[in-house]
Amino acid sequence: MDLRVRALESVLTQKGYIDPAALDRLIDTYQTRIGPRNGASVVARAWVDAEFHEWLLRDATAAIASMGYAGRQGEHMQVVANAPERHNLVVCTLCSCYPWPVLGLPPTWYKSAPYRSRAVRDPRGVLADFGVVLAEEVEIRVWDSTAELRYLVLPERPVGTESMDEAALASLVTRDSMIGTGLALKPSP
Repeated sequence: MDLRVRALESVLTQKGYIDPAALDRLIDTYQTRIGPRNGASVVARAWVDAEFHEWLLRDATAAIASMGYAGRQGEHMQVVANAPERHNLVVCTLCSCYPWPVLGLPPTWYKSAPYRSRAVRDPRGVLADFGVVLAEEVEIRVWDSTAELRYLVLPERPVGTESMDEAALASLVTRDSMIGTGLALKPSP
């Protein structure tokens, strides 16, 4: 795939259809300024700041924007919190509505028809495919993102992280944990 992308980029550059510098700026933007690291920062702040946590659940759009993460595909956000008795899973059944300012570009599987249909029909099976096996008594709530409202999962804070600062906590938050197809990572011993 990488070779095919480079070959396509070379052909498009040679024909004058794209500017390599503009493409580099675009790639840099998604690698360094937009992406899951933004959402991880939001989650880590919620884990350490109770006031921010409440604000995030009450008005996610404003709370997230206060950290500088706003814009296209993130205009209307709602955060749903995982708890020991409830796990949240996000899907867009119609297309691939996704909160770009906090998660970056959607993964290919998120846009796939099998994920979009199966997440609603068989959420436990989808989670198992991602390596997340939950106890039967844990309720799984599926949230359907739309063009009007996008969701972000606030994963449970891992046990044993009480002494960690925000930056260290953010390193435990994965893109998948903010979609609900994963859990936050456990701290290294």
